[in-house]
Amino acid sequence: MPILVKDSEKCVGCLLCMFACNRSHQSAGLESSCIKVRSQGGISRGFTVFVCRGCQDPPCARACPEDALLVRKNGGVLLNESKCTGCGYCVNACILDAIGWNSKTNKPVICIQCGECVKICPYNVLELKKHDKE
Repeated sequence: MPILVKDSEKCVGCLLCMFACNRSHQSAGLESSCIKVRSQGGISRGFTVFVCRGCQDPPCARACPEDALLVRKNGGVLLNESKCTGCGYCVNACILDAIGWNSKTNKPVICIQCGECVKICPYNVLELKKHDKE
């Protein structure tokens, strides 16, 4: 189930979603979060939320020269860390800026659609949604 931004107007920039993501991946530092919250120019202008949408044909997986990203049946990818060389091509290929980077391991942090960010958000900005069948 992909994570969707349901109502970005409600985001106050508390970053709780980023901290929850960080904790679920046991990473240090907000740069390793798979979800990003950015100011649009001050609190009065609001915030933009970037999160993995679980692409059916993910550009990050196509960009990986080591085939370290396994495409999931219901969208998104899983990282095979043993194959990953830390080239960063997947980060650059993500059109949603939704891949974090673990500077300790020098490898990407990939959203696993766990929903921790959705659960922790007190403003109901995010939701888990099933893919529509085509």
